Amino acid sequence: MIRAWFKITLWKRIMAMLVLGIIFGAIAGEAATSIGWMGTIFIRLIRMIVVPLVFVTLVSGVVAMGDPKKLGSLGIKTLSLYIGTTLVAITIGLLMAIAFQPGVGVDLTGAVPKAVDRSQSLADSLFSIIPTNPVGALAEGNMLAIIFFALMAGAGILLCGKKGKPLADVFDSGSEVMLKITHLVMEVAPFGVFALISGVVGTGGVGKLLEILPLVGAFLSACILHLALTHGSIMKFMLRLSPMRFFKQITGAQLVAFSTSSSSGTLPVTMTVAEENLGINKTVASSVLPLGATINMDGSALYVGILAVFSAQVFGIPLGLTEYLLIALSATFVSIGTAAVPSAALFLLAAVLSVLGITDAQTALIVGFIFPFDRPLDMIRTVVNVTGDLSVGTAVAKWEGDLNEKVFNAEAVD
Repeated sequence: MIRAWFKITLWKRIMAMLVLGIIFGAIAGEAATSIGWMGTIFIRLIRMIVVPLVFVTLVSGVVAMGDPKKLGSLGIKTLSLYIGTTLVAITIGLLMAIAFQPGVGVDLTGAVPKAVDRSQSLADSLFSIIPTNPVGALAEGNMLAIIFFALMAGAGILLCGKKGKPLADVFDSGSEVMLKITHLVMEVAPFGVFALISGVVGTGGVGKLLEILPLVGAFLSACILHLALTHGSIMKFMLRLSPMRFFKQITGAQLVAFSTSSSSGTLPVTMTVAEENLGINKTVASSVLPLGATINMDGSALYVGILAVFSAQVFGIPLGLTEYLLIALSATFVSIGTAAVPSAALFLLAAVLSVLGITDAQTALIVGFIFPFDRPLDMIRTVVNVTGDLSVGTAVAKWEGDLNEKVFNAEAVD
């Protein structure tokens, strides 16, 4: 019985428990809250690994970029495009969140809105990113400071070259360990989903599930706009290539990304599509695409930005220019080295929400509300991520003179 359970793909188990949780909640009513402890355990497990996961994988992600002296023109163009498209994705996500107002009217009982200190200027907020005590920042969960120190640590290891390799290996191993721990936590997800969704339906009725629709609308709109405007514009105006041809040529990689919810898992197909369908030189593909699978998470960053605004709206926290900038910065940098596991964006969310002064209790409610519906959204996020990898790969190849446009304009290879 147990073996049969684990033979079922994780996302299928999650979806099955989601359906069962809705049915159980509708039948049991408020009595469904009696199993809330399972959801609490799952949320606490997520919160447990957020800080070490972000720190270790972020350092490892920076180190994975390779020796900065060897990156040269190729590396500068690649990194600039990856970071630039991520910032654009977050901006589009924030605009859609403002337009759709997905958190307005959503009632998540159980946490009182926290008064946020607005006395700090933007300059003070930015200065606070630099930790005076990195260990203290880790202990306190000060995510912006943790991100800054992780970036500095990764850059320091790179600059040390061979002497920094032992420490690079430690972080690489640490990243693998954290990914395994994350996989173990995700094995608890089906039961957490069952408890969380049954509690929502039991106390608020099946109609409570409709509150997720504005959030889904904002997310889907942002993804479509980002793909069409950002990557379509890169093809049309920057590269003078056909956007329609580009999207047609990468359909195979997008379908695999949708089914696996993993940019890393899709990488072999992504590289094949890049070389055989887009005409990207193997040298460019083998350097740009693996880097993208590690640090380019447009879909995840976009999603986290929307959820941050959603959370602020739910708890009545006003957002000004300073807060939007902090969301954009933290979501951009924390997405570097994102764990290559399904629903990894929710781990990032816990990091970003702390920037807004949202409490652990409030974060737990947000994650509990979102997670049961996260799998299909995660599949879409991965499509956006992989599309971004291929778009940047095409741009870099074109600029480096390593793009075979005859292959790009030919019929796609199955």
